[in-house]
Amino acid sequence: MVVGALLIVTWLILLIRYPLRALPISLGALLGLGLVALWVIWQEQHEARLLGQLELNLVYAPDACPAARPLQVTLDNHSPEPLRSLRWNVAARSPGSSLNLVASNYDAPQYSGPGDLQPGERWQSCVPLPTLRAGYRASSLEFRAERLQGHFAN
Repeated sequence: MVVGALLIVTWLILLIRYPLRALPISLGALLGLGLVALWVIWQEQHEARLLGQLELNLVYAPDACPAARPLQVTLDNHSPEPLRSLRWNVAARSPGSSLNLVASNYDAPQYSGPGDLQPGERWQSCVPLPTLRAGYRASSLEFRAERLQGHFAN
């Protein structure tokens, strides 16, 4: 923090004392910083658009999955690029309610998907349930994926 303040004060002194030399350099640096910021914003929007093209369904299926992992995950990649990695959190809600019934979002596990999923392919797996609040049964809840974080191949 002190170093940043020192750099700003030094830059202001140089700008006031030598405006003909410091102004073009400052404008060039500002332009470079702006280009980097635009590129980062574009990358984030591109990844968000690709994540929006994924179809991730979570179903409580104790008959189709092992007892330790009763939550069935189905992921369809409808994006034009291969999915390299995907992470998400699970939310559990009663039908018609918006209250998340996972015991603690801080302690809840973060789930991860396949390492490589080509466009148009489907991945299916079983994962463990997050810890639910007391008094709720998993069979009466709807499960959804939240806070998706993914990376796609370029």
